[in-house]
Amino acid sequence: MWFGWVEFDVLLGDVHSLKAKRAVVRPLVAELRRRFEVSVAETSHQDLHRRAGIAAGVVAADAGHAIEVLDGVERLVAGRPEIDLLSARRRLHSSEDE
Repeated sequence: MWFGWVEFDVLLGDVHSLKAKRAVVRPLVAELRRRFEVSVAETSHQDLHRRAGIAAGVVAADAGHAIEVLDGVERLVAGRPEIDLLSARRRLHSSEDE
C-alpha cells in the first residue's frame, strides 16, 4: 500500500475578505475531491484572506498510481487562473517503510 500527500501554499488573486477567500477555496477543494477522489482540506493560513494552505492525500495499491494522482492534483491547482502557486511539497510512503 502506498500513501502520498501534496501540500500547496497559494496566493489568491482579487480577494479582499475571508468570505471572498471561501468563494475561491471551497470550489477548488470540491473539484479536487470530485475529479481525483482524494482527501482535501484547507490546512493553513485560515486567518489570512489572500493566502491559503491546501493539502491533498491519496492511498493507492502502487506507487505509480499515487504519483499519477498527485501529479494531476498539482496540475489542476497550478492551472487555476485565480491562484498563484507559491510552493508545493510532496511526500510518498509505502506501508513497508520503517
